[in-house]
Amino acid sequence: MDVKEPPVAVMPPKTGATTLRMSYEEFLEWADEDVHAEWVDGEVSIEMPPKNPHQVLVAFLLQVIGLFARVTGIRGHLLTAPFEVKLWAGGPAREPDLVFVAQEHLDRVTPERIAGAPDLIIEIVSNDSVHRDRVDKFDNYEKAGVAEYWIIDNRPNQKRAWFYQLGPDGKFRETPPDARGIYHSALLPNFWLRVEWLWNEEPNELSALAEIIGPDRFAEALRQAKQAQ
Repeated sequence: MDVKEPPVAVMPPKTGATTLRMSYEEFLEWADEDVHAEWVDGEVSIEMPPKNPHQVLVAFLLQVIGLFARVTGIRGHLLTAPFEVKLWAGGPAREPDLVFVAQEHLDRVTPERIAGAPDLIIEIVSNDSVHRDRVDKFDNYEKAGVAEYWIIDNRPNQKRAWFYQLGPDGKFRETPPDARGIYHSALLPNFWLRVEWLWNEEPNELSALAEIIGPDRFAEALRQAKQAQ
């Protein structure tokens, strides 16, 4: 299978995040929980506040993946930004929109950051992050050994998604949805995603979960949840 590289013609934005120069140690001292920023090669990018469609989609993915993992017994840690991911020693400190760390790699999760590669990273494209998500972070996440990387662009007049899985050669390979528009995750066993859900202004995580796991299993999960209350 050929390696699918991200479009390299994407140009860096002319406006967007504010940047500062400082060492990583200075960055750790300067940043706090209220700052959404990333450190790369001595440069700090302060991210612009995300817009509502961005946050709606992050919330939907957080819920549907989290509920699926709970119902099917997948163990791991699911987090949303802002939370630092230090991809490797001396390497960049990113804050992906959503990350999943599998059970066997939970030693990488500390109270302060994820030290090493998460197993799944999802980035939702915003106006100032096109080049960063599709080129800069693509290279970073591939080098770090992230098993799956999703890039989702739900901006008006865009509505495109790219799904990458890490090959045995350590290179990302694009894994497109099937003929029905469904993407099948390699990392999350039996998890799939209907891409059209991503463009819904009010996506419903419960109806999506019921479709993924089947109505009978969904009904049983609801019954167990009520009993646990």
